[in-house]
Amino acid sequence: MFEHTAFRLEARDYYYSPNESRALAQFVAGEPVDMGWFQNWLSMIRTATAEGRRFSRVRVVSVPLTDYSRFGVFCSQYTNAAGEEIRYLTRDQACDLPDYDYWLFDSRLLVKMHFDEGEHFLGGEGVKDPAVIVQHAYWRDAAWHRAVRRDDFATEQN
Repeated sequence: MFEHTAFRLEARDYYYSPNESRALAQFVAGEPVDMGWFQNWLSMIRTATAEGRRFSRVRVVSVPLTDYSRFGVFCSQYTNAAGEEIRYLTRDQACDLPDYDYWLFDSRLLVKMHFDEGEHFLGGEGVKDPAVIVQHAYWRDAAWHRAVRRDDFATEQN
């Protein structure tokens, strides 16, 4: 799907994902978290970054953090270790960014993510219009510049 770079802006405080529901419940209960559900993603990130591809992501979060966002900060220690760069941006600092999620691949393909009212993922809409891509690349750069590295953000939240 992409040759060099993949960036994702995440603008939601919650995502419904059945494959992580058990781990989320364990995290919220303060129990040890079984990360088995996450291994395919981590393996893909490791392989792609070893091949020279770059994954980066900015998560826009409400403060105080929701349980789901706290879980995301917890999980991102594993994705960062696998090679993905994750940063956090508080919602009050994201006022000029879009309120929807998107992936931007090689600054050539935009995929707008669609969700229903229950936060179920409905699919992605591919966009190749150069003007729309330039706008989303600007938002990517603005978000990245303002966002806080995952480890610094996690320390600030404790």
